[in-house]
Amino acid sequence: MTPYLCGQVWPRQYVQGHCSELNPSHLSDFHSLGLSEPLMRALEPLGYETPTPIQAQAIPYVLDGRDVLGVAQTGTGKTAAFSLPMLHRLGNQPPREKRRAIRALILSPTRELSAQIGDSIREYSQHQKIYHTVIFGGVSQGKQVAALQRGVDIVVATPGRLLDLINQGHINLRSLEYFVLDEADTMLDMGFIHDIRKVIQLLPPKRQSLFFSATMPQNIQELADTILDDPITVEVERRSSAAETVEQKVFFVRQAEKKHLLVDVLTAPDVSSALVFTRTKYGADKLVRHLRKQGVRSEAIHGNKSQPQREKAMKAFKRGDLGVLVATDIAARGIDVDDLSHVINFEIPNIPETYVHRIGRTGRAGAEGIAISFCNEEDERNYLRDIQRLIRKEVPLDTDQDYHNPLPPIPLDSGRGGNSGGGGRSKNGQRKGGRPNRGSGKGGGRRGPGGGPQGRHGQGGGGKKRRKNRPGSGPSGGSNN
Repeated sequence: MTPYLCGQVWPRQYVQGHCSELNPSHLSDFHSLGLSEPLMRALEPLGYETPTPIQAQAIPYVLDGRDVLGVAQTGTGKTAAFSLPMLHRLGNQPPREKRRAIRALILSPTRELSAQIGDSIREYSQHQKIYHTVIFGGVSQGKQVAALQRGVDIVVATPGRLLDLINQGHINLRSLEYFVLDEADTMLDMGFIHDIRKVIQLLPPKRQSLFFSATMPQNIQELADTILDDPITVEVERRSSAAETVEQKVFFVRQAEKKHLLVDVLTAPDVSSALVFTRTKYGADKLVRHLRKQGVRSEAIHGNKSQPQREKAMKAFKRGDLGVLVATDIAARGIDVDDLSHVINFEIPNIPETYVHRIGRTGRAGAEGIAISFCNEEDERNYLRDIQRLIRKEVPLDTDQDYHNPLPPIPLDSGRGGNSGGGGRSKNGQRKGGRPNRGSGKGGGRRGPGGGPQGRHGQGGGGKKRRKNRPGSGPSGGSNN
């Protein structure tokens, strides 16, 4: 068998009898992937030297024209894994029509992720005559329609706006050669399954399809089966794994005291940037109001925010001008920030895989990160049990904080029975697990000279002394801001 792959000469040990038997483990740098010279020129100033596992394994098969089912955690380089070989093939293959037509469609669940993919494609294709545009809802469609009318090769889109523009006659997919579905699990979580099926019906049957997801439960596998034709499956991380570069720990804290503990954590000197997860949009806004009152600069990002508001907050966070971003899970998809020091689960997710998604926002590209989870006295203890079963290890309990709730640890092999809440009342009406002694001032209670927290974001916690009575323990507390 000749050692050629997509027109590229490959060292013979990379090809073992057939392109589909390519051994990606030998691909130790981007030069060995066989990408075109314009792409390699674009990658050099970006610092791309060694491909990540998903890139090393997926790129050769995409170059070979195979459909690919890719399973990899957030932050492992999936965007480059599908966009680089796609740009290579688009650049090497002349278009079928004289008039510029859409040859590639990348479908993603959120505006932020679509914009991020678009930014990556712009950087990768700067030395190619390949044009792209990004379309999503929440903004006027005027500029998006104008770009489509000028002609583009690649469209990055969210499902809703894509179907709107197709129905209006602005988009035609008959010349499509490449279809990418990114973050498929999030698509289903957001209820896009019907929109995805509508889009699939509009695609030409002869195409190359790439399907990427961070997790692969049964419903995602079934969707992939309807899109892909004899795919190569590339899975570089166990579906239940958490990033090894992330230090995980859990704080036991009563629900009512979580917001006060969060201020202590965020104003610690070692927290350079933090992504805080809440379950609801309302909860994110409420938490930001509390943080601001305590002198912690923060912004919320979720679906109810306008696109300009979201973009402004994201840009400030990426530049480092804003140290704390409070987000819901859906809005956080597409947040790609280098050197994010902390991820904080203000509320532990009830879906274990979501925990893996969240903490994958830090500890990227070999860097170290810290993931802290606040576990209340109620249902979150059960959620933590499920998470530990999924990742197959205990999340270490850290008691070195001023709001520690002295409940029993949750061993890895514990069941759902028993006193999971731990914060109920005994027969005599007294609360189980009394309040700890917080007078020692150790752990999360890092204080400035005036008794307020000090650190990068707090700037002295607003300069006010903290009351002797903790918030919520006296008449002046418990405002629940």
